[in-house]
Amino acid sequence: MTPMSSPAESLPAKRRVVFVVGSGRSGTSTMSGTLQTLGLHVPQPEVSADETNPKGFGEPQWVVDFHDELLKRCNVQVSDSRPQAWFEAGKLSNLEPLRGRLRDWLESQFVEGGPELVIKDPRLAWFMGLWRSAAMRCDATPAYVTMLRPVTEVVGSKQKYYASKFGEVNRTAAWVNMMLHTERATRGSARAFVRYHDMLTDWTVPVFGLGQQFDLDAVKSASANDIRSVHAFIDPNLRRVQLTWDDVDVPPRLREIAEESWQCLNTLADPGGDTVDVHATLDELRAAYADLYDEAEAIAQSTALAAHRDGLAQQPMPVQVTRRGVDRVPHGVRSMVPASARRGLRKALGRER
Repeated sequence: MTPMSSPAESLPAKRRVVFVVGSGRSGTSTMSGTLQTLGLHVPQPEVSADETNPKGFGEPQWVVDFHDELLKRCNVQVSDSRPQAWFEAGKLSNLEPLRGRLRDWLESQFVEGGPELVIKDPRLAWFMGLWRSAAMRCDATPAYVTMLRPVTEVVGSKQKYYASKFGEVNRTAAWVNMMLHTERATRGSARAFVRYHDMLTDWTVPVFGLGQQFDLDAVKSASANDIRSVHAFIDPNLRRVQLTWDDVDVPPRLREIAEESWQCLNTLADPGGDTVDVHATLDELRAAYADLYDEAEAIAQSTALAAHRDGLAQQPMPVQVTRRGVDRVPHGVRSMVPASARRGLRKALGRER
């Protein structure tokens, strides 16, 4: 006679997938590696560790290759400073063949790796809609962890460890674009913001908080050996680049937007800090950045067109510049742009006011 199973044994294990998002060089690998050490599954094989990340990246190679393919299709870079890039990347989330392909891969990872996964890749933020759809089709609950690190340290770290074809101005702008849109895209979902500094100081506080908030069995039931392994994995010396604005040369207005964005995002990591008031300020900053980018793009049209004529650009830059809701940006934010600059830009763009 076959023994009867208990009610708990007859229920399928609940599925969870934690997406680690945000700018590269912000501690995303540290978070992914910590969750993996505690028992969440990182799909294999992983990207190999190197001198830029000696403890490992915690990134599935399949995910990196998939995202690289998508970025090429929509002509978006990993660290793209264009607000328009979010629209271009988002269009791919509506393609059913891609949805089905990602759902099949994710389902196979739950079957092979267990009910709790962690997926990390700096490219992931561009395609969160696609991943959210795949998770729901797999009957999995998605959750998002955004790692926070001061923008100057992120820029400095990228300048030190990555190719130098991008400068400090572009990297700062890309950080603003990435972080503000990632915050907006995760709003209303299960999410948490974790400071990289807090992870290096005492990882147990933010990580066990995530375990409770996201109902992660692997974290909540971590053994003493698991905890010791994480202590050995996290090295406070990983914060090898510590810069301030005195070390980063960017235009004053971009610096203001980046610093205000950092301060607001940093607030989200405080208990009870994820509020509608902070959301409103972040919305204003996102609009202010888009307007600043439009103005810079208009000024630089001659350079872009010259580069195209020389065969250096992949595609021609659009001559027509679309105005993006400048009048919706609060007056207090717009007034930070010098009056003489505003008058000159309005004249150049044919604006009366």
